[in-house]
Order: sequence, then structure tokens, then C-alpha cells
Amino acid sequence: MRIETAQYQSSIAEATEQATAAEASGFDSWWATETKSDVFLSAAGGAAATDAIRVGTGIAVALARNPMLVAIQANDIQTYSAGRFSLGLGSQIKPHIERRYSMPYSAPAARMREFILAVRAIWTSWERSSTLDFEGDFYSHTLMTPMFDPGPNTHGNPPIQLAAVGPLMSEVAGEVADGIAIHGFCTERYLREIQIPAVERGRAKAEAPREEFQINAPGFIAIGDSEEEIAAGIDLAKGQIAFYGSTPAYRPVLELHGWGALGEELTRMSKSGSWSEMPALIDDEILAAFAVVGTADQVGRELRERYDDIATRIVMTGDQLDPSQLTRLRASLNG
Repeated sequence: MRIETAQYQSSIAEATEQATAAEASGFDSWWATETKSDVFLSAAGGAAATDAIRVGTGIAVALARNPMLVAIQANDIQTYSAGRFSLGLGSQIKPHIERRYSMPYSAPAARMREFILAVRAIWTSWERSSTLDFEGDFYSHTLMTPMFDPGPNTHGNPPIQLAAVGPLMSEVAGEVADGIAIHGFCTERYLREIQIPAVERGRAKAEAPREEFQINAPGFIAIGDSEEEIAAGIDLAKGQIAFYGSTPAYRPVLELHGWGALGEELTRMSKSGSWSEMPALIDDEILAAFAVVGTADQVGRELRERYDDIATRIVMTGDQLDPSQLTRLRASLNG
């Protein structure tokens, strides 16, 4: 399995520092996230600061944009990075699309399917110097003159990873994307019983083998070399589980395990501003389902046991591992 890292950044300068450190540590890929700075600029900054590591958007909020702009930005970074770019896309949830971005939101799975097909249609028109003629229910792109046509990308088009939680979006990922970005708020059971079957339905529609499809191992991962570091990792993981568990869109993951009432309580607490009290509701059983915490050797063995037959990569979120930890994780992960 590949070992990748996704990090939050508040500036392009911070993104370049993170990507440089990720490459020096030995990570296979570094993903910029879309929080406080533009994710495409951050990814471009990461590409500029590195030589070999893959860089990507993890993720870019697609429904706050349009396919043409995304096709152009992704094409530019693919060229600039000499073929090291991966385009990670996600739909975001309705409140953010409508209230933060002031964009329309409906039928997110159908929109994302059409969005990705439109991006691919634009790339194809550049690649073949053919007429752009994409018309769908949500997006229409029917004009491309030589002035605006960059031509084929000498490094090929970047692979597309689609973030998904529910079965509809997971099926879309299997059909039109090159891989699925499994959310951290996911369990092995949910992945195997809900998402993988949906991905396989999508691959069947596309008449494409699953072996060529990228899947990351889910869950929150925290690695430490001391009891204090591991305890801190547990606290962080509980906070992340509580935060995402309070979001109604992610409720089906909890409901599969019979923890729907917990999700309702977390939502209630979040609305009352009781954020600091929410992690206390995450017991050891829930922690074990969503997170893998321990030394690098322990985490690698556990991830291999859970996901070796289905995952092609793991994605660390947050702080970097030091090179020694990464070496031990890779050795135990890959047996």
C-alpha cells in the first residue's frame, strides 16, 4: 500500500513547507486540503517545491466551481508538476454549498457524475482538437475556440479521485473516477458492506476492472512512540469522530452499527456549542471501529489485517511522521 499524507494549510507558503517535508520524509503523495486557502494554489505551490512526490487536491469542492475552471486548473498543475498531479474532488454538504459558496445544491451524486464527465469531455476536446459538445442536466459546455484550447497534455490527463460516503456517490466514483477517497469517518464494516459493493456496481457500469481502481483505507490514524503520544492521539481521534458524527450526512455510518442515537446526541450538542464535551461520548468500542492508534508497527499491522485485500493506499491526516516512524509503518504495513 502507498502511504500518503493530507494536511490542512492556511497559506500557500505553509503548503510548500508541508509538501517539502512530506517528500523529505518519504511519503508517496501529499494532498492539499480546502479549508483556509485555495486548494489548487496550494497544490501548485506543493508541486513547485518538490521533485518526485505526487501532489493533489484532497479535496477540491467541485459544486462550488464549474467543470471548465476545474479542467483548466487541473491541466495546468499536471503540466507544471510534470505529471505528478491527482485531482481530488468532492461535493461538500448542502449548508456549505448554499450558505458559504452561494451555489445551487441538489442531487449531489448526479451532479458529481455529470461534473466529472464534463471535465473529461473538455480534456478530450483538447486532446483530440475536436468539437466540445457536452450537454447535461446541470452543466453545458459547447464552445471551445483555438484561442482557449491548450492542446493535449504531454503528461496525460491527471487521475480523478472522488470523495464519497454514501452508496450513490460511491457508485458514481466507481463509474466515472479513477479512485475513491474514503472519508476518515468510516469503519471497516461500512466500507465492506456499503461502499465496496457500490463501487463495484459503478465499475460494472463502466465495464472496467476494480483492480485498476484506487481505494484508500478509511479511519483516523494516530501514531506515537510513547504512552503520552498515543494518549494524545486517542484524544485527537475521539474529537474527530465526535465532530464528524455530529453531521447528519454521515449518520448512516453510525446507524449501521446501531449508534444512531449517538449521532443525534452529538448533533444536539454541536448546535448548543458543547464541542469540548462531545469527545467524552466516544467509548472504546466506537474508537476501535473508527480509528487505528498505536506505535508505527502496531498501526501498520492493524491496517494490513483490516484492509490489505481491498485498499491500495492509506492517507495520514494532520501532522507528519518522522522518517523513522514512516519506515516502520511501511515495513509493517507491507509485511
